[in-house]
Amino acid sequence: MTHFWATSGHLLLDREPGGGLRVTDDFLKAYLARPELLPPEEACAAERALHAKLMEAPQAQIAPAEIDAILDEDARANWLFMLGWRERLLAAPTLEAAYAGVIRDGVKDIPPLFLDQLVHVILRAALDEVDDPYVVRAAECLFRPQRVTHHENTILLADADIIEGHEADRHASPLLAMLGGPAATSLDILKASNADQYWQRSDGFDMVLDLGGTPSGRAALGQALRHWIRQIHGFDVAIEPLDKVKDADWRWFVGLDAQATAIGNALWTGESVGEEALSRVIALYTLTLPADVPVLPAARGKPIYLVMAMTPDRMLRLKPQNLVTGLPLALREMAN
Repeated sequence: MTHFWATSGHLLLDREPGGGLRVTDDFLKAYLARPELLPPEEACAAERALHAKLMEAPQAQIAPAEIDAILDEDARANWLFMLGWRERLLAAPTLEAAYAGVIRDGVKDIPPLFLDQLVHVILRAALDEVDDPYVVRAAECLFRPQRVTHHENTILLADADIIEGHEADRHASPLLAMLGGPAATSLDILKASNADQYWQRSDGFDMVLDLGGTPSGRAALGQALRHWIRQIHGFDVAIEPLDKVKDADWRWFVGLDAQATAIGNALWTGESVGEEALSRVIALYTLTLPADVPVLPAARGKPIYLVMAMTPDRMLRLKPQNLVTGLPLALREMAN
């Protein structure tokens, strides 16, 4: 087994016999160690007592009076959210089921960071037996925004936070600014000669994915999506990259991000979509469900298209939750 993504927290979780992840006290303690929940120096005695109690017993019952006694309003709000989040994770049989339930209930009031963290650790479990660094690097796109760069007839995806740090260094150094060039090209592009380095660097998120390289980054991303669907829904699918959609009678699509969803909806309803919007579509796939998975009548016997697009400012923010709620499944039950 290859070791990667130690920061996901997967070692803090237990496994159910069916492969799903089970929340543990150690996993909950990792939340309690976050800066947002660590009592600052000026924290009142009630907040310090609450934090100490939960660090000792993360699943302890907390009375409303213990929250009301916290003097700082923002701290009270943080603790109310955290306790509610804890209950949602503990109420489900697995972490995968908890994530799916959160998505189906709506994510309006949930900080994206919390969703990304769940995707990170669930994907780590999904990729446990994968030894292809291209697939694992591509999977980073499901929980970390990417900056898109067109360079030498290919498309490069670089971690947005890492690129932001490099660009800050350039602004601070006139020499670096003068040398120029896309920031993504100053990072290591994942290729055959350095692929083995990925495993040691996986928690740095500092290797660039060539979306059209060899082996194809698009195919690797398709495999990452396949592993995600299997971990969430409990069945395997086939996902193949496409150059373009030739089917005039396409029945079902899933936008892998907000931009792709908007473009797909416009095409679906027969609206005119400009060249600028279409140029931002950077990957297309067909998804085939297993024959024994019940499908809604509208999609029966037809391919399911997956669409991926960048924003006008060249950002890619995938929404893996769309593969929880967007597939044309006649039944929502999950194996996990």
